[in-house]
Amino acid sequence: MNTHDKSMWNKVHTMSDEQAEANALSDPDNAPTDAMFWANVDMQESDNRKVPIHIRVTPDVLAFFRKDGPGYQTRINRVLEQYVSWQQQ
Repeated sequence: MNTHDKSMWNKVHTMSDEQAEANALSDPDNAPTDAMFWANVDMQESDNRKVPIHIRVTPDVLAFFRKDGPGYQTRINRVLEQYVSWQQQ
């Protein structure tokens, strides 16, 4: 990680939740989701091959997807696929 990346993360870590939310809402590439988005999430299995990656999520997000047992990574992927589709509309 270069010095610029580290300084940006330092800035993020010092923001209040309100500041972080305001920044996210002002980002044109980060349109907020709404009830309509979540009502139309299709949780069907994707035919696409998956690429192994490593991501960090908050404990509550992980707990939400793990609560239904095995397959939590597939469920996370399905939500992300739906989000991508919604963003591309």
